[in-house]
Amino acid sequence: MTTSPRRPMMISAGVMAVMAVVSLGGLVFDDRILLGAPIWLKPFKFALSIGIYFLTWGWLSSLLTVRQRLVARVSAVVIGLLGVEYAILITQVIRGRASHFNVSTTFDRLLYLIMGGSIAVIWTGTLVLTVLLFHTPIADTASRLAIRWGALISLIGIGLGGLMLVPTSQQRASAVHQVIGAHSVGVPDGGPVMAVTGWSTTGGDLRIPHFAGMHALQVLPLLAMLLGFLARRFPRLRPDRTRGRLTAIATAAYAGLVALVTWQAERGQPFIHPDGLTLSAFGLLAAATLGAATLVIARGPAGTTVPEPARHTEMAR
Repeated sequence: MTTSPRRPMMISAGVMAVMAVVSLGGLVFDDRILLGAPIWLKPFKFALSIGIYFLTWGWLSSLLTVRQRLVARVSAVVIGLLGVEYAILITQVIRGRASHFNVSTTFDRLLYLIMGGSIAVIWTGTLVLTVLLFHTPIADTASRLAIRWGALISLIGIGLGGLMLVPTSQQRASAVHQVIGAHSVGVPDGGPVMAVTGWSTTGGDLRIPHFAGMHALQVLPLLAMLLGFLARRFPRLRPDRTRGRLTAIATAAYAGLVALVTWQAERGQPFIHPDGLTLSAFGLLAAATLGAATLVIARGPAGTTVPEPARHTEMAR
């Protein structure tokens, strides 16, 4: 009998919850600063992000009805490598060294290369799980679209992290490399940042599209759940087709938003200081999304009911 990957994923999420608490303790009791931010801020954010990843895929693994043995094996590899990734992060915090982009010593370079290789395998494993999701039957249209396309956009978001690995012009011009790659665009890492997120307030920040893309896998399914809940009160949302179309519109809008913040970051523009061009693009995206959603709701049949089983999404499994 094949062991379900759900339990290991949930246990791993619990471990990350503990590490988030440990990191909070570090933020309180360790006043060291690294590249302009508290040294324990990155472990805290990574613990939350990895924990959410484990929770989400632990739930999604219960929906996968094909290639169960492959799902279990891929999940085990992903769990192990994310554990390695986080262990290296904590090791570098204890040493007072940067974990990402740091090639200043042989040991630092080795750890960074291990992290890079691990992420490549994790991305491939997530790709395999995403492909299996596209072959898993999900009756409710909104849930099916949200889960499948949320997973795909999340995969793209993970891949967008690769933009941070590209050497800056200053690094390419330097004969000696202590750092290769950067979070920020147009300004050095370590400048003024936003509270909590640590995103640059003076230049572009490639962590923003990375973050936005990754969490499509939570945002879009939650939207499908919300539509299912609202359908109990609003008759126009009850038809499966209407909720499916609204989810498709939201998916396209979210993909557009990821593209927009990527474009903004690559132009060296701070997220909280958008220029007129960025605001115009966002306004067009918002208007198109609102207009399309309004049209779907207005044209949808009012008061149409659906069979009871269809009202409950596959998310309840």
